[in-house]
Amino acid sequence: MRKIMFVGRSEAGKTTLTQALNGGVLDYRKTQYIGHKSVVIDTPGEYAETHRLGRALALYSYEADVVGLLINAAEPYSLYPPGVTSACNRPCIGIVTKIDSPDADVPRASHWLRLAGCKKIFPVSSYTGEGIWQLLNYLAEPGDELPFANEREANAPRLVMSDKYGEIDKVGASAQRMSWAEEDARRVALEVTGPVAPEGGEHVHDEGNRS
Repeated sequence: MRKIMFVGRSEAGKTTLTQALNGGVLDYRKTQYIGHKSVVIDTPGEYAETHRLGRALALYSYEADVVGLLINAAEPYSLYPPGVTSACNRPCIGIVTKIDSPDADVPRASHWLRLAGCKKIFPVSSYTGEGIWQLLNYLAEPGDELPFANEREANAPRLVMSDKYGEIDKVGASAQRMSWAEEDARRVALEVTGPVAPEGGEHVHDEGNRS
């Protein structure tokens, strides 16, 4: 399978997509460094957001067969200037992530990626599985064994082992991702009431040092 390097700003969904492509459960971890994970080179968002660090992306692209530029479908702007793919001597594809978001605008994100120079665009959702099979088949080479038996298995909702978008049940088994409405309600509740105190305990208010 051809190796792909994911590029995109923080929260674009690079690490989550890496896990979805490999067939594993989704266990969110903030990427702290450029790492090789199976056929994916996962990069921190700060490398795409910072001019000084951005130069490293050009160097690491030589270790990839394909470069994938990621944009969150709900993103209000594009990180990529027009024609930026001309700076890379590898095929560049566009990947629109989080297409299951209620604020997703896939045509707009796809337009931005085409302006950047991407000829092929893949809309995907790591959580619902939509588009995963199509991306895997683009990367596959003759004789490759994919982590999924068929498109139906690949384009299926994933199990989540991260509390980034909701809680994990107390026995440690993987929990399904909360709906967007449930996530919003949970955030609002936390803003109003603050963190819930441990059972039998009291809230602790930090009033600062009064000495």
